[in-house]
Amino acid sequence: MKASGEMLSGGEILIECMKKAGADLMFSYPGGSLTGFYDTLFDSDLRHILPRHEQGGAHAADGYARATGKVGVCMATSGPGATNLVTGIGTAYMDSVPMVIVTGQVVTNLIGGDAFQEADIVGITRPIVKHSYLVTDVKDLARTMTEAFHIAKTGRPGPVLVDIPKDVFAARTKYDGGGEVSLLGYQPNVEGHPMQVKKLLKALEGAKRPVIYIGGGLVASDGATEELIKFAESANVPVVSSFMGQGGYPADRPNWVGWLGMHGNYASNMAVMEADFIVAIGTRFTDRSTGRLDRFAAKAKLAHIDIDPASISKNVRIDIPVVGDAKNVLAMINKYMPDFKWDKNSADREGWFKQVMAWNKDKPFSYVYSDKVIKPQYVVESIYDVTGGEAVIATDVGQNQMWAAQFYKYKYPRQLISSGGMGTMGYGLPAAMGAKIGRPDKEVFCITGDGGVLMNIQELCTCVQYRVGVKVAILNNRFLGMVRQWQQLMFNKRYTDTCLECQPDFVKLAESFGCVGLRASKPSEVKDVLTESMKITDRPVVMDFVCAREENVYPMVPPGAGNDEMIIR
Repeated sequence: MKASGEMLSGGEILIECMKKAGADLMFSYPGGSLTGFYDTLFDSDLRHILPRHEQGGAHAADGYARATGKVGVCMATSGPGATNLVTGIGTAYMDSVPMVIVTGQVVTNLIGGDAFQEADIVGITRPIVKHSYLVTDVKDLARTMTEAFHIAKTGRPGPVLVDIPKDVFAARTKYDGGGEVSLLGYQPNVEGHPMQVKKLLKALEGAKRPVIYIGGGLVASDGATEELIKFAESANVPVVSSFMGQGGYPADRPNWVGWLGMHGNYASNMAVMEADFIVAIGTRFTDRSTGRLDRFAAKAKLAHIDIDPASISKNVRIDIPVVGDAKNVLAMINKYMPDFKWDKNSADREGWFKQVMAWNKDKPFSYVYSDKVIKPQYVVESIYDVTGGEAVIATDVGQNQMWAAQFYKYKYPRQLISSGGMGTMGYGLPAAMGAKIGRPDKEVFCITGDGGVLMNIQELCTCVQYRVGVKVAILNNRFLGMVRQWQQLMFNKRYTDTCLECQPDFVKLAESFGCVGLRASKPSEVKDVLTESMKITDRPVVMDFVCAREENVYPMVPPGAGNDEMIIR
């Protein structure tokens, strides 16, 4: 670490601010506006990962952040390098992922003149960042970077963009360490109001059919799971989650029901539809979770715990709002629990709990096994068995994503890494790479489709270079599966441009990158392939599972329907 008061270049200041913030790793692709920074990097001990595409670098930083809870950092040059980050930034924004994105910019006196590789990346990304900066004076850089890391990780997390012109990287000034952060108008409320918490508990005390509904915000609040377990099990309330909330309450605990929404399980959807009181924690009530809004939880009063006041009553009317960090508010709930009488409706609540669990037993996630053709659900189940349910799972988007959520049981927070809000194809492989770099102690699987994996498959080269031992399980049905499913069910099987007949040989392609390539063509080969993959740790393993072509994801809530109108099969 450099001492305060030293004369440093802008590039050196950036590196020092990263270290001060606890960020010792960045995913970055060089370019003209970054040449001065890369010269500085040559003498630095900062860990640098070179992706093969800027979008891959953004998704890798995202996966790293989700898996570790740290701030992910990525960087790209001006113009096309910066615009290639946009999808990754939007993905992180929708899922509240803490990231700092640094972009190079043309020299300050050329800004606005349509210079070579100039793009107004601050303007382009304004709707999809938590905050953004254009630094035009090197004296502002340390303060700006310190603020960027603070904003990214506090309150509701999110991506912060810092655009730095080439001459600012080269300019020198006295390094002041960035100072203490004090931002007028930005003081996130993290504690929760005791009066609101007591209102919540009073309503829960009188409820006969209560449900706890958790989202990704609970997962992002480190330590919240332990407080949730105490709360849910002492009050004996069933727990459901959104897709992104999986792992926030362990799937092997007694109060777990499942996840709700378009492809969620029957019991979770019915529990929310029939509940009389719902405690929602860290969820945005998105359309994929709620189904038809005017029918969602129509019989229930709702309490909503969320660190972002703008999320409360945004989509669903909330009766009891509690603004604060999930862990802090749950700790307060547990503190006040003994002050209330939990035997008030004990018989009704016990009957309700049994009803919810009976729904789960009667209509679980299921599929028809075949000993002739590989069912994709069987592959996911087999990954769960082979890994003992302990692996970190990164997914792509589509049918593979839903099957990974339905047939792998998530036991701990940050175990499921997936693009929820944006639904970004091509996310899985680079996110798995970032997750494995961040959590080298964990086995990391990327569950992907043959369509999605090709969107960022170049990152296999990055994994080989840095010896990142991710496992890539391709559920290969030679279709863009989820769109094909909609075409089958709603458009009379008019399969327009969803059939992927021209595909590479994934085993040969993997080997050409320097990976290990394996294939299973029948069910009896699936576990052997997975077991073999677990023996290899020093490079990626790509597994091509040749699956049933027209297998569908069920349950499914049709567009415009309520969550109790599921197509079961």
